[in-house]
Amino acid sequence: MELKKQLEEITRARFGAAPEDCGDKQLCRALLELTNRLAQERSAPKGDRKLYYFSAEFLVGKLLGNNLLALGIREEVRALLAELGRDLAAIEELEPEPSLGNGGLGRLAACFLDSIAALGLPGDGVGLCYHYGLFRQKLTDNKQSEIPDPWLEDTGWRIPTEKRFTVSFGKFGLAAVLWDIAVPGAYSGIANRLHLFDVEDPAPAPETGIDFDKTDIRRCLTSFLYPDDSDQAGRLLRVYQQYFMVSAGAQLILAELKERGYGPKELADHVVIQINDTHPSMVIPELVRLLTAEGLTMDEAVEQVRRTCAYTNHTILAEALEKWPLSFIQEVAPQLVPILEELDRRVRETCPDPKLAILDKDGLVHMAHLDIHYGFSVNGVAALHTEILKKSELKDFYALYPAKFNNKTNGVTLRRWLEACNPELTALIDGTIGPDWRRDPEKLEGLLAYRDDAVVLEKLVQMKGAAKKRFADRLRAAQGVELDPESLFDVQIKRLHEYKRQQMNALYVIRKYLDIREGKLPEQPITVLFGAKAAPAYVMAKHIIHLILCLRALIEETPEVRPWLRVAMVENYNVTWAEHLIPAADISEQISLASKEASGTGNMKLMANGAVTLGTLDGANVEIAELVGPGNIFTFGASSDKVIHLYDDRGGERYRARDYYHSPNVERLVDFLLSEELLRIGDPMSLAALWRDMKGKDWFMALLDLEEYIAVKDQAVRAYAGRSGWSRRMLVNIARSGYFSSDRTIKQYNQDIWHL
Repeated sequence: MELKKQLEEITRARFGAAPEDCGDKQLCRALLELTNRLAQERSAPKGDRKLYYFSAEFLVGKLLGNNLLALGIREEVRALLAELGRDLAAIEELEPEPSLGNGGLGRLAACFLDSIAALGLPGDGVGLCYHYGLFRQKLTDNKQSEIPDPWLEDTGWRIPTEKRFTVSFGKFGLAAVLWDIAVPGAYSGIANRLHLFDVEDPAPAPETGIDFDKTDIRRCLTSFLYPDDSDQAGRLLRVYQQYFMVSAGAQLILAELKERGYGPKELADHVVIQINDTHPSMVIPELVRLLTAEGLTMDEAVEQVRRTCAYTNHTILAEALEKWPLSFIQEVAPQLVPILEELDRRVRETCPDPKLAILDKDGLVHMAHLDIHYGFSVNGVAALHTEILKKSELKDFYALYPAKFNNKTNGVTLRRWLEACNPELTALIDGTIGPDWRRDPEKLEGLLAYRDDAVVLEKLVQMKGAAKKRFADRLRAAQGVELDPESLFDVQIKRLHEYKRQQMNALYVIRKYLDIREGKLPEQPITVLFGAKAAPAYVMAKHIIHLILCLRALIEETPEVRPWLRVAMVENYNVTWAEHLIPAADISEQISLASKEASGTGNMKLMANGAVTLGTLDGANVEIAELVGPGNIFTFGASSDKVIHLYDDRGGERYRARDYYHSPNVERLVDFLLSEELLRIGDPMSLAALWRDMKGKDWFMALLDLEEYIAVKDQAVRAYAGRSGWSRRMLVNIARSGYFSSDRTIKQYNQDIWHL
C-alpha cells in the first residue's frame, strides 16, 4: 500500500494524474523516480577502508528491473502494476539503456559494482558520463553504419551533486561535473555509488553519423566512448578523456578522505584503487602530483600510491596494453611529465632492463608497466590467463615481483543474468532445490541430483523452447527477421574482433550451405545467431560483419537451404538484447584463438541459462570444462602453448595461413567469398579484402582450427538431436555455473587485495 501511495504522489506531481490514468511511458518514468528515490534513501556502508573502482566503461544495462530486485520490491511492484492492468516487463522495455559501455570490460565492471553492494562493502565506481555511447549500430545494405546512441533524460538515473573539480590541461582548465548513479545492494540494505564525470557544456549529437570535432575538447570530451583513434586528434582525445577521469576521480578521493577525517599521509590505510585495464593508469602519477602538492615528499607520495593502487590485466593484446607518446602527455597534462620521468628513473635504478622501463627509447609511456611497478597487486582474470601472464607476456615482471601476481577468475551477477532475465528457469530451480541458491549460487549444484529426472529434464526442454519462441517473436518485431524456434540456436555474441573468430563461424555456415545444396542434410535445422559491433575504424571487423549479412541474404533466397540453415545478426546488440537472447541459446560459441581471450563472461551467462559451450580451451572455458566434465562441453583447437609457440616462430614453425588454406576442405570455403553467388549480393572490394587476409595473413589463425571446429560442431549438432542427452547437459551446466558468480569473485578480491 505504501508503494502505491508513493507512486501516486509521483504521478500526480509529475503528470497531474493517478497511476491508473497514466500511459505506460509515464508509469515507467514514475517508477524510475520512485526506485531511484528508494535507492538514494539507503545509507552507504561504513568501513575503515573504501574501494574506488576506476574503469573507462560501465555497461550497466537497463536498471529498473535490476534495482527493483535489489531493493526487494520487484514482485510487489509487479502485483501493483497488474492491479492497474499493466505488465511490468512491458514497462521495463520503455526505459532507455545507459550508453556507458561496450563489451565485456564494461559489463564486468557493472557486475562487480552489483556484487560489491550486495556484499555490503564500501566501494564506488569512477568513470565518465558518455552522452552517445560507442554508437548505435544500424545494419543496412548488408553493412554496419553508426549513429549516436543518446540515453540521457531528465528523469533518468543520474543524481546531480554539488561537486565539481577543476582538471588542468596544458592549455586550459575544465570543470568536471559529478553525477552519481545509486547502486543498491541486494539483501545488504546499503547503496554505493557510480561516480560519473561530465563537462559543463556538452555538445549536441552530430547531425549525421558519429563524426564530430575531436579537437573541441571543452564540449566533446564526454560525447563518445572510445572515439575513433585512427588519426592523431582521436588519439589525443582519448588521452584527454583518461586524464579527465583520473584527475577528477583522484581529487574526489582526497576530498572524501578529508571528509572522513584522515590526512593524505593516511591514504593507503583507508583507500584502495582498482585500475580496470590500462585506461585509468594515469591515476598513479596524478595521485603522486596531488599528494606532493599536499606537502608529502616524493618518497612519501610514491609509497602511499604504491600501497593504494592495484591493477587488473584483461588482455594480452597489444592494442589494449596502451602505450602513449610522452609528447601527448606533454600536450594534455604537462604537469605529469616530470613525475613520469621520475617514476621511470626510480624503476631504472633498481631494474636496468629497458624492456621493463615505463618510458622507452621511442618516447612511449607504457601504461601497464606503470601499473605493475607502482601498484601492489597485479591480477589476471582466469586461471589460464594468469599463467600466460606469468610465463609469457609479463614473465620478466613476474620474475621481479612474484608476490604481486594473483588470479581472480571473472564472474557475473546471477541476479541479472538468471533471476531477472530468465524468471521461468529461476522458478524451475526454486521449485526443485529451493531459493537458497540466490544468496549462495554454488548451491545450484543441488540440481545434479536431478540429472536423470525425466520430469525436470522435460521441463528444461519446454522452458528453453518457450524462450526461443519469445526471442524469435522479438526479433521478427524489431528487424522483420524470421527464425525457426524448433531449430538449434547456435549463438555467438561477442564484440566483433578477429581474435574472437566470427569469421571461422561464417566459414562453417558456408560449409553447411554447400553441404545442403549437395543434399547432405544436417541432423537438425540450425540457426546461427550473431550479436556484435565493430569499432568504427576497425575495417577488417566490418568486412566480417558484411560477410555474415551477405550469407544471411544468400540463404534467405535459397529455398532448398532455408529450412535447414538460417543466419541472423541482432542489430545494435546490447544488454537488453542479451537478456532476451541468452535464455534462448542452445550452443554457446566461445571460439577465440587459445591464449587471446583472457576470460570471457558471456560464456558464464550462457552456461547459467542452460547453453552448452562449444569452444577452445581458452580463458574461463578451461575452468568451465573442469567443472562440467568432458561430456558436457565440446572443445577443439590448438592449445595456448601451441599458439604461443607458433607466434614465437620457434624452430621455423611460424604460422603461415597459406599452408592451411591449401587444404581442399579449407580452400573451397575461403574461396566461396569470391564466388559468383556471394559477389552478386556483396561488396566485391570488402569480400576480396577479407579473402586476401584470410588466405595470406589470418593473424588469429582461424584456418588453423577450422577443420576441427567443423567436425566438433557437427558432433554438437548431432548430440542436440538426441534431446534427452542434451537436456542432461543443460542441467549440468546450470548446476555448475554458481562458481562463476561475481559475488565469489568479489569475495576473493576483498580477501586477497582490498581488505575492506
